[in-house]
Amino acid sequence: MRGRNWRTFAVAMAVVIAAYQVLPDDPVWATSWQVGIGWAGTAAVLVGVRRLPSRDRLPWWCFALGIFANSTGIAVAVYADVVLGWEDMPTPADPFFLTLYPACAAGLALLIRRREPGGNWTAMVDATTITTGLGLLAWVYVIQPAAQDADMTLMGRTVQVAYPVGDLLLLAMLTRLLRAGGVRGASFWWIAGSLAAFLAGDTAWVVLGNLGDTGVRLEEVLWFRRGIDMIFLGAFVLFGVGALHAHARDLSTPTAPRPARLGGVQLLALTVATLIAPAILAGQLLAGEVTDGAAIVVGSTALFLLVVTRMAQLVRQVENQARQVRELSRTDELTGLPNRRAWNDELPRALERSRRDGRPICVAVLDLDRFKLFNDSYGHPAGDRLLKEASAAWHAALRKVDTISRYGGEEFAVLLPGADLDEAGATVGRALAVTPLGQTFSAGIALWDGTETSDELVERADAALYAAKAGGRNRIVAGGSVPGVRMSSSAQPG
Repeated sequence: MRGRNWRTFAVAMAVVIAAYQVLPDDPVWATSWQVGIGWAGTAAVLVGVRRLPSRDRLPWWCFALGIFANSTGIAVAVYADVVLGWEDMPTPADPFFLTLYPACAAGLALLIRRREPGGNWTAMVDATTITTGLGLLAWVYVIQPAAQDADMTLMGRTVQVAYPVGDLLLLAMLTRLLRAGGVRGASFWWIAGSLAAFLAGDTAWVVLGNLGDTGVRLEEVLWFRRGIDMIFLGAFVLFGVGALHAHARDLSTPTAPRPARLGGVQLLALTVATLIAPAILAGQLLAGEVTDGAAIVVGSTALFLLVVTRMAQLVRQVENQARQVRELSRTDELTGLPNRRAWNDELPRALERSRRDGRPICVAVLDLDRFKLFNDSYGHPAGDRLLKEASAAWHAALRKVDTISRYGGEEFAVLLPGADLDEAGATVGRALAVTPLGQTFSAGIALWDGTETSDELVERADAALYAAKAGGRNRIVAGGSVPGVRMSSSAQPG
């Protein structure tokens, strides 16, 4: 089957599943129909994954194993009941039914690992929180009563408990998958829908079992029982539809983890999960007897620690984002150099260090010559490239202690701590010599007099820059009474 034929398979299976409701009330008919649909879903998975690269097939093979074993278990269960008269648990069908849970969980684990090879602890905490809340609910109303059923053998109680534990395992893996990053195409949602159907079907049988204790026996009504069966049949088919869909190729594509943010639906799910423990306690208090106090204490403690962990993750995320915003606000987007804001913050501190250490400090202002003409001649992309290449070349030519910032447009400012006018001129001259694309710049240098403000120092350097422009460009001029001299590529200050 080609990827586009998933629609044909889906429509055909929808008709077959709908026909299940009108079959004769005969075990052979019903069993054959259910097993046939399960095996058809298995075959669709095996056919669909043949289109995938070998490395991406293993998760689907796990899904196929789970579907095949679970649907085959239906036939084994009917044979054990009708032919062998085997009614007590465990039955020969239980290993087949239970295989669904570890097989699908393994497939989901492989998918998650391939979609997020770096891991995602935030998604893990969210999945654990939801599973813990629902797990407490399952323990109180399903697992503990089954484990204490005096009418069953130890093996029977163990098998009975294994089903809700398997559901919790699938729930945890499904939640983790939904919180993972990666492409969310049609195949992703078909798989999620299939797993949700299995969980919904199992939950329906648990609810019916509890209703049976009150004398309500809806599972004895044929159309209702078959309606529940159809949920499982739909789950078998959805895996096959997902495998046949063209988006199955993208399911294992790796991606970066999602940020630790909380959406509305996610926040609601986490809130409901964390309120389960107090809701159970409130119900038992209203009933006049707290029968599961230890379980509630353990569950509440685990949920509290998970919530604290999630809050810590959110705080770290906010701190990281704030740090990134600060860095971005101080970095020029085009060149990657510090911007004017960073320069204005750093210059006063540098002057104060110079005053404290008694060492000279110079400031230089550089401006690319005839940059507007270059832009008009070659276009703005070429102008951007010149700014990036020039800033990188100048940065490499300066000393390690020097700081170059983009002051604005094609103008750059350089902080030269520990340098007098001669050394500053030589350093800026080296930068002039490596200016790329055959371009030049004019520069003004000012030596701090130890008393003027940072603004006054920059103004003197800027005035020297204008003098260099007026003197013919492609030169370095020192601020004050020092005359400007045109510099060669060897760059000696005038």
